[in-house]
Amino acid sequence: MSLIGLPMFKKLSAYTRLTRMNKPVGWLLLLWPTLWAVWIAGYGSPKITIVVIFVVGVIIMRAAGCIVNDYLDKDLDGHVSRTRNRPLVTGEVTTYEALLLFVVLIVMALFLVLILGRLTLLFALVGFFLVITYPLFKRFTHLPQLYLGVVFSWGIPLAFVAQQGKVPNIAWMLFLANFLWVVAYDTMYAMADRPDDKKIGIKSTAILVGKYDLIFNIACQAASLGVLAAIGNLLELGLWFYAGLCVAGLTAVYQSYLCKSRDRELCLKAFINNIWFGGAIFIGLVMA
Repeated sequence: MSLIGLPMFKKLSAYTRLTRMNKPVGWLLLLWPTLWAVWIAGYGSPKITIVVIFVVGVIIMRAAGCIVNDYLDKDLDGHVSRTRNRPLVTGEVTTYEALLLFVVLIVMALFLVLILGRLTLLFALVGFFLVITYPLFKRFTHLPQLYLGVVFSWGIPLAFVAQQGKVPNIAWMLFLANFLWVVAYDTMYAMADRPDDKKIGIKSTAILVGKYDLIFNIACQAASLGVLAAIGNLLELGLWFYAGLCVAGLTAVYQSYLCKSRDRELCLKAFINNIWFGGAIFIGLVMA
């Protein structure tokens, strides 16, 4: 199962890169909206056990999702400059090892969900289906970013079910706000891969919208902030929350500036900058 002569620390490094544990950007982008929901569903003071479960759960499911993505894309990633050195492509990790690690992570996630109750488990199973099917969408449709928007928003209804036993309208508003934000930042990510994706037939919103990519991203982020502002009004969250929205809006302007040249590295930098968009909103929510 292991590669002959490969030191243990190199194997662990390969596992870390396979699960993207060395790149916290991915799980932070998933964590922020989940924590938005945890705080709102917990009426501003969620139980510490709930917070810990969701933080750990986000990290585990993000890691599991990366394994599925790389397993299904192992024959494509070698043709994309950004992904050609991933462990499954280089052979540092075998498919057997990847699948075994995926099973271990899913069992860990299942244990966490069982603590939260039966209804939460049902929602979690839907989330599991979304995670394992997401990588297929970029092969058949130009809308994988929309599907990722659903995947990365599913922690929101989960947080409400876990604490309130239901998914109220405010939860779906939050779901919509996050969905729009995810579509925007994942389109930035796709802009960086657009030249390679066109060559190998991978589809994305960045390819679909073409020269209107900046307008598309700005519209999605503006709409997301608009929905969040409406949520703030309904819940009477106060000035700190709106201050957080203003900071998030400034990061969106900066990201648009970075993407203006369509330079690969700058588009990736804009994508990464979105951790501040989500973090600013969370800080404003906590202080509200």
